[in-house]
Amino acid sequence: MEWIRGEVIGRGSFGTVNLATPSNSNSTSQFVVKSSDCSSSSSLQHEKQILSELKSNHPNIIQFLGDSLSHEKNTQLYNIFLEYASKGSLADQLKLCGGKLEFSDVKRYTKSILKGLCHIHESGYVHCDIKLQNILVIEDGTAKIADFGLARRVCDEFDRELRGTPICMSPEIIAGERVESPADIWALGCAVIEMFSGKPAWELSPESDVTALLYRIAVGGESPKIPGNLSSEGKDFLEKCFIKNPKKRWTAQMLLDHPFVSGLKDDEDRRPTVSPKCPFEFPDWQLGSDSDSDSVSSFGFSDGSWIPTPRSLKDISVSNQVPHWSDSGEWIAVR
Repeated sequence: MEWIRGEVIGRGSFGTVNLATPSNSNSTSQFVVKSSDCSSSSSLQHEKQILSELKSNHPNIIQFLGDSLSHEKNTQLYNIFLEYASKGSLADQLKLCGGKLEFSDVKRYTKSILKGLCHIHESGYVHCDIKLQNILVIEDGTAKIADFGLARRVCDEFDRELRGTPICMSPEIIAGERVESPADIWALGCAVIEMFSGKPAWELSPESDVTALLYRIAVGGESPKIPGNLSSEGKDFLEKCFIKNPKKRWTAQMLLDHPFVSGLKDDEDRRPTVSPKCPFEFPDWQLGSDSDSDSVSSFGFSDGSWIPTPRSLKDISVSNQVPHWSDSGEWIAVR
């Protein structure tokens, strides 16, 4: 199927994110295309491989629709196609709500993230970068886990690299231990605090030394401060997320049975009946070739493996311009 690239809606270390629509259809359906120059597309290739192996038809994981090559403005691009989340990320929702989400929404979104993590972990993967910016909300209000650029198989060779966003990293990641599913649970706890309080789990001033904070987490045993006005069930839920020993930290499946979220109706029970509006509904999703810059040819990778450059704690540095550590939007993923 031919498609037309629309407006830019995001940028990342991998490249750009655009809206897109089918070019040979009267449908107004939109999807997302993440694009990168082929010479620097290893991150997108990795994400494509992970999503393909996850078979992401799970209701709480963003849907992968295909990949392709395109030739645009004398440049060869690698593209992956994803479901469009019209309501943006949970970080966007937080801003729209004036900095805090309704308590019922915090619990509902938490349950959605847990359901997605259950599928990811049961499939033998770790997401490695759970944060509000990577949880997207589709039109009917369902939250979906996205951005698998840092995800890894649990069985992959141990490489001691730092994966994720520093302010959401678990003690074992900072200490250079093997990255496994409990790291996602710690990051989930940080996300719950931010949804409830409107502030990042760690409150840092622009002058704060992030390396010192990471040292306090990994060596000093510190964990994020749990909001005092959170319900007793919420506090207990977060305590289970922040257990220092990753082997004793509760799993996503265990947390789904926690009273904080167990009494909620599933997303499917509250979802309104609407007409299909996403390109994955198209039965003829086949990418054809054409010389036009807005069309693409079918393209795939037999081996999307990707091994980032190893990093250590000392590699984390800041630019000359002092960032706002307390603003989660200022963080970038450590690859």
